[in-house]
Amino acid sequence: MSTVVVKLGGEVVASKHMAAIAADVAELRGRGQDVVLVHGGGPQATELQKKLGQTPNIVAGRRITDADTLEVMKMIVAGKVNVDACAALVAAGAKPVGLHGASALAVRAVKRPPRVVAGGGPDPIDFGHVGDVTGVNEELVALLVKAGYVPVIACLGCDPEGRVYNINADIVANRVAIALDAAALVLVSDVRGVLRDVADPASRIPRLSVADGKKAIADGVVTKGMIPKLEESFAAIGEGVRAVHVVGRLERGELAREVKEPGSVGTVLVA
Repeated sequence: MSTVVVKLGGEVVASKHMAAIAADVAELRGRGQDVVLVHGGGPQATELQKKLGQTPNIVAGRRITDADTLEVMKMIVAGKVNVDACAALVAAGAKPVGLHGASALAVRAVKRPPRVVAGGGPDPIDFGHVGDVTGVNEELVALLVKAGYVPVIACLGCDPEGRVYNINADIVANRVAIALDAAALVLVSDVRGVLRDVADPASRIPRLSVADGKKAIADGVVTKGMIPKLEESFAAIGEGVRAVHVVGRLERGELAREVKEPGSVGTVLVA
């Protein structure tokens, strides 16, 4: 049975919905479905930065990671959020194992070179200790999954010299899904899928092809943070992921239902 990769934003791990998601993951595992979790921790990192007197520097929705910010990301993403996600899974009866990039190079990365980004102005931006994924330790993940565990991967990468990098969790989830030849990648966020009208939750589009998705972006139907999410998803589909599901904060049973019946809960993106 192919793997399902589930990506959780930090806000989802901290929400009341985490217990329901954990219960669904435990149920899927109980049915013999291989599940890997990838998570971020943006809101928690921003909160800790402010407590420490740091000013978060976010350009075009992307966090510039200086040395002090990287320390916060290690504490929050590989620390608090990873522990909280694992604890919720334990309570649901699953067997989670927390990982990060430096866990036997679970996520291999190199420093991202300065680049021009949409919404960031005309000049290349140096994002500091931010990485691009160059590989995933599939052997380690397969070993854990085969033994009945749920790998829970924090969005930090590492290079063979031991340098640690902050990486966007959507990108890590995409690369993990590609590396594992996943049957499905489920992106859990604040929005219940791709909407024709952002003000109307009932305008959810159940199924979207890559061509239709690109047209929706060009026509201005899809805006703001959903644009990079879709563009990253199209790239993952182009590299072999069979379906990407965009779903909102899930109630009990909804994750399992979306995996079984694509588009029933969120939006499923397909080639």
